[in-house]
Amino acid sequence: MSTPLNEGEDHGDVFLDEDDIVEEINVDEEDLPDADDDADSDTEAYVDEADDSVHIFTGHTGEVYTVACSPTDPTLVATGAGDDKGFLWKIGQGDWAFELQGHKDSVSSVSFSSDGQLAASGSFDGVIQVWDILSGTLKCTLEGPGTGIEWVRWHPRGHLVLGGSDDSTVWMWNADKAVYLNTFSGHASTVTCGDFTPDGKIICTGSDDASLRIWNPKTGENIHVVRGHFYHTEGLTCLAITADSSLVLTGSKDGSAHVVNIITGKVVTSLTSHTDSIECIGLSSSSPWAATGSMDKKLIIWDLQHSIPRCTCEHEEGVTCLSWVGGSRFVATGCVDGRVRIWDSLSGECVKTLRGHSDAIQSLAISADGNHLVSVSLDGTARVFEIDEFH
Repeated sequence: MSTPLNEGEDHGDVFLDEDDIVEEINVDEEDLPDADDDADSDTEAYVDEADDSVHIFTGHTGEVYTVACSPTDPTLVATGAGDDKGFLWKIGQGDWAFELQGHKDSVSSVSFSSDGQLAASGSFDGVIQVWDILSGTLKCTLEGPGTGIEWVRWHPRGHLVLGGSDDSTVWMWNADKAVYLNTFSGHASTVTCGDFTPDGKIICTGSDDASLRIWNPKTGENIHVVRGHFYHTEGLTCLAITADSSLVLTGSKDGSAHVVNIITGKVVTSLTSHTDSIECIGLSSSSPWAATGSMDKKLIIWDLQHSIPRCTCEHEEGVTCLSWVGGSRFVATGCVDGRVRIWDSLSGECVKTLRGHSDAIQSLAISADGNHLVSVSLDGTARVFEIDEFH
């Protein structure tokens, strides 16, 4: 293929053959001529996209859906994908990977216990597998739900595992003893999100049935059901719980977020600015701010004390996932356009765009030391980016 070069006004286009090229220089996207329709798409992509990643994990052979970083080992990462596999691998150690074998369907969720000793992988096959990190062995297989596992969470202090299913139930097991503890039944549709409160005393779950349920983990009792007037009109997609275990923020397909008092079960306030489904929600650990990402291509930083948007951060495509960077003022977002962006929540400015993925980002996580961000994508890869400047 020949490449046109603009050689000045008088000379018109000069064509070079591949053999004539002595050096390739990276040019800013805007400076490039439009590629012809029949141009080789690989060449186009190569010219179009720089790769800012410092490590690429290519062990998966399908779309990658989920990623978690160990809370204790800054190099250890878990990923799960549509190839029915999970992997444990290490940042900067390209030759080390441990396959989480045995699932019979896509691995939808991976999660580390708070002490970093165990990892859980949940799959659309309805099974959660628990892995011992130190020995590299399968510790136990947790079964029960009739259909797929949507998400997996650990108790903040013990080895209790919580899993939400698309059969509308939530299950809890003791991973040390490999025993079933409780089922939480009441939702009328897929349980799309859930977690323990940080004090470990309560469980909050959200469903496609447009309700939030608040449970007693020990008894299985449903303490509150939040739904209807003043709440979501469509299914919940995500939730986040404040550090003091008093409030839960929920996001929905209806484009709204609501803040609910966990003790009373009452809606405290509503955050309405998005115009499409909210896909992700995150709370700042250092200030009373929340971040919401939506398919309306916006990240909104909220002042929770006054229930108003502090700033709105515009993206090229929908925002699929987000994470506050440690206790800093920075928020990382993953986007349908394959980019990861770092935003300053004070100014609303995009301070860095991290390129490398060629398809939508599905999930992202920050390493325990805050030096690296790991993103996973429908392009089948996990990529590691250096973010140590944003502590």
